[in-house]
Amino acid sequence: MSAKTKRREFITLLSGAVAWPFSGRAQHPGKLPTIGFLGTTDPSIMRPWITAFVERLRDLGWIEDRTIAIAYRWAEGHPERYAEIAAEFVRLNVNVIVTTGPAAPQAKKATSVIPIVLALSGDPVGAGLVASLAQPGGNITGLSMQWPDAAGKRLELLREVVPSFRRLAIMVNVGFPDAVLAARAAQAAAQSLGFEIATLEIRRAGDIVPAFESLKDHADALYVTADALLNANRLRINTLALGARLPSMHEFRESVEAGGLMSYGPNLASMFRRAAELADKILRGTKPGDIPVEQPTKFDLVVNLITARALGLTIPLPLLARADEVIE
Repeated sequence: MSAKTKRREFITLLSGAVAWPFSGRAQHPGKLPTIGFLGTTDPSIMRPWITAFVERLRDLGWIEDRTIAIAYRWAEGHPERYAEIAAEFVRLNVNVIVTTGPAAPQAKKATSVIPIVLALSGDPVGAGLVASLAQPGGNITGLSMQWPDAAGKRLELLREVVPSFRRLAIMVNVGFPDAVLAARAAQAAAQSLGFEIATLEIRRAGDIVPAFESLKDHADALYVTADALLNANRLRINTLALGARLPSMHEFRESVEAGGLMSYGPNLASMFRRAAELADKILRGTKPGDIPVEQPTKFDLVVNLITARALGLTIPLPLLARADEVIE
C-alpha cells in the first residue's frame, strides 16, 4: 500500500478583500460576500488545507473573486496576532470567520455576531467556545479533533514498531490549552502501559533545542502534540529527534512529511473540506449555533520509511498493510 506523498499546486492566496454585510442586513450592489480566513501559521504550512477548502467552496458554487471574496491573514506562529487579525475582520464586517482552535478564543472575544467556523479544534466545550457539541449556541461551530482513545492508539502503534521502548518523552506547547489536554491524555495512556514519562514543556521556538538537550538519552521515543507553534517548527523537531535516535509519533501526516516517523489522526484536508461545507450553510442563512460541532469519523495512519531506515527500524508488514499512506 505504499504511495509517494503528493502535493497539489499552491493556489494563489489573496490578502485584502471587500466586505459584504451579514445575512439579513442591507446588501450593497457590486460587493461580494467575504470569508475572513485567520491562519495561525503561514501559507506554506497550510497550503494543502487551503486548497481543499477553496476547491470544496468552488464545488458548492462559491468561486473566489467571482461569487465570494476570501481575506487571508496569517499569524505566522505568533499568537499575539490572533486578536489583531480578528479585530480587522470585525472592521471588514466579513460574513464568516474561518480559523482553527488556537485562535478561536480571540476570535470569539472580538465578535459575538459574526459566525465563526473552526476547521480544527481540540475540545471546544472545555475551552468554553460552545455550549455543547450537539447544540453549540452562540456564533461558533465547526469540527473537533477529539477522540477519546486516540492517544492510546498512537502509543500502541509506536510500540508495534519499537517493542522494547519504555521511556516516553511528550512534547507540548503549554501555552495552548488544547495541546495541554492532549498531553494529559498521552500521559494517562503512557501510564496505563507502564511507560516512564518525561514532559518537554515548550512556550516558544527557542525552548525546543534545550528540551531535547534536557533528555540526555533518557527517552526511547517521542510523542509530539499538535499546535501552531510545534507545527511551524516540525522540521526542526524531527531533525533533532533523528539526531537523538528517537522514533516520533505525531497527530498529523504533515509532520511525517517533514521527517517524523509516524502519525495517526484525522485527515486535515477532509476537515477543511467539511469546514467549507459549514461555511456554505452559514452563507445561505443557517445560524452557526444550530449546526452541531462534528468529530472525525476516520483516522489516517501514515508511516515514513525513509525515517525508519535512518533510525535502523523495520516496520512490521502487518502495520504497513494497515497504513493509509507510506512515504518512501
